[in-house]
Amino acid sequence: MPVSKIILYYTFAPLSDPDAVRLWQRDLAESLGLRGRILISEHGLNGTLGGPMAALKRYVRKTREYAAFRNIDFKWSDGSPLDVDGRSSDFPKLSVKVRDEVVSFGAPGELEVDARGVVGGGTHLSPDALHELVSERGEDVVFFDGRNALEAAIGRFAGAVVPDAETTRDFVRLLDSGEFDDLKNRPVVTYCTGGIRCEVLSSLMVSRGFDEVYQLDGGIVRYGERYRDKGLWEGSLYVFDKRGSIDFSDEAAIIGECAGCGTATNRTANCSIRSCDTEFVVCETCAQVPCLIHN
Repeated sequence: MPVSKIILYYTFAPLSDPDAVRLWQRDLAESLGLRGRILISEHGLNGTLGGPMAALKRYVRKTREYAAFRNIDFKWSDGSPLDVDGRSSDFPKLSVKVRDEVVSFGAPGELEVDARGVVGGGTHLSPDALHELVSERGEDVVFFDGRNALEAAIGRFAGAVVPDAETTRDFVRLLDSGEFDDLKNRPVVTYCTGGIRCEVLSSLMVSRGFDEVYQLDGGIVRYGERYRDKGLWEGSLYVFDKRGSIDFSDEAAIIGECAGCGTATNRTANCSIRSCDTEFVVCETCAQVPCLIHN
């Protein structure tokens, strides 16, 4: 059975009419039978879509025809088998919305964007440049995870600082609390799945007095494509679709621990009790337990 492809992408650029962009993007994706999520704001575009290769290639070509989106970096990966109608089964539907932020840190007034992208963010590092920095500065380099703690539980850079964050909105509170002030004079490398959260997070850190802030260009996805499981990354990459997580090679370590029994696993699942609906790192067996919080 044919397998779908999934694209992950974003760009920061001033958009004078986000709702017009929403209508265009919705019509384009619908006409191609694509599913997934696209978020638009006055600051730019953030999306992940799944579908047949030919349809996604056409979407990429048409989207890049818009001047503000010409240089978007589309990251490709394999999805699940296409359904009987030839549509992606990784996403239940297509959602295209306008929001105050393309990634919700709860600080839209702090973000400044121009035609070149985020103003005042961290220095971009390619995967190779990241290795050079670590080689030169050694243990002084701090990896700072820009995702939520659940994502980091199944995969992260070795020795990374993992903030106790359930959502991106927690980062502003944690930074303002002074919890990470001891890192302000050290080289800090922010990283996230595809790079978008780091764009905003690094600018928030710079504005709060962190002296030397970097961001991993292209995120964990680009790093994994370059180094697979032979570099500084450990474990699986959490993804927000039916796949749940992906590995960069057959040699990926399993670093997650089941919340129920402590078994090594890279599996996550939501609690089956609707009133709870908490997502855990959980093995196949413990996933059958009604609620790990209340048992």
